[in-house]
Order: sequence, then structure tokens, then C-alpha cells
Amino acid sequence: MLQLHWSPRSPYVRKVMIVVHELGLADRIELTRSVAVTTEPNPGIMAVNPLNKIPTLVLEDGRPLYDSRVICEYLAHSCGRTAFFRPDDRYFETLRRQALGDGLLDLMIAWRGERLRPQAIRSAAHERAFALKLDRCLAWLERETEALALDPFDIGHVAIGCALAYVDFRFADRNWKAEHASLARWHGAFEARPAALASPIIDD
Repeated sequence: MLQLHWSPRSPYVRKVMIVVHELGLADRIELTRSVAVTTEPNPGIMAVNPLNKIPTLVLEDGRPLYDSRVICEYLAHSCGRTAFFRPDDRYFETLRRQALGDGLLDLMIAWRGERLRPQAIRSAAHERAFALKLDRCLAWLERETEALALDPFDIGHVAIGCALAYVDFRFADRNWKAEHASLARWHGAFEARPAALASPIIDD
């Protein structure tokens, strides 16, 4: 049995869980609820991941894997579903999309950290930069929506879908769907997939 250090609030965990369900691997994985806080290292996580981060996957022989990119690719290879990473001339396009989704998540998490700081010490320059980068990412993805819809579903779609869900989850005030109708429709279809429905991100 594989063991996954997991939390329903982590968008990176959700990315892994969507892949788990897309690949039909849910019955092979034991979920271990784990809290990873930057200022409070978790001994259970630190025992297998010195970075104190989730998701962390522990293999049956005790070896750990991290981060979400490594875990997702391992899971796809472990069940022979390598097409989930497009092992053809579109491989690097798939990885680029995954990098865009993961990068957008990194951006949103950093921005949330800035928003949680006391108002008196927040950086207006950082907040402006975060907002600009988000707007540029959304505009880029709006232009790419048709290709996303036509291409076979793979890890790039999962990463982008999870990133957009996190914008909704933590930055609902941005109301991004109002100005990106095509991307909003694509994301609605993404969230309707059984694997996405089985892996909600919730503040629990």
C-alpha cells in the first residue's frame, strides 16, 4: 500500500489526487492527514521529507517521493499510463502547461502569504506584481483555451485546472471568470470530471 501525506486544503495534494482518480489508483493509496506549516515542522512529514511539505508519497518499500510533479509522473508510469505525460513530440508542451499551472499556484500561495501579513507591513509593490502576473496568466490561458479543449487530457490540464480552482478558493474577489469566458467554460468542464469531483479542495 502506498501512503500519501495529504490535506484537503492543499492544491498540490489535489493535483495528485485528481491524477490518482483519473488513473484508477485510489484503492492502492492510504491517505494520512498531515498538517505542513512553515513555522511548525511536522515530525511525521519530516521523517520522510526534510522539506516538511505535502504531498509526500511513501512507496511500499519505504522510499519517499516528492513533489507533486514527481509523484504524478511516478503514478502514471507505475500503471503503464505514460500517455498522461504525452510521450511524443508534445511532451515538452505538456510539461510547459504543467509548469504554468504550478507556477500560477506558487504565485497565488505567495500572494496569500502577503495578504495574511498585518496591513501595516504588507508590500504594495509585491501585491501589484502578483496581480499583474495573475492577469497575464489568465490572458495567456484564455488564448490557449481552444487547444486545451481539443488536446487529450493530461497532466498539463490537471495543473492548470487546480491552479484556477485555487484562485476561486482563496481569491474569489478577483472574479476572473467575468473577463475570461472561454477559460471559465473550460474550467467548468474540468471541475465536472469525476476525478475532480472526487477531490475537492476545502478549508477543513
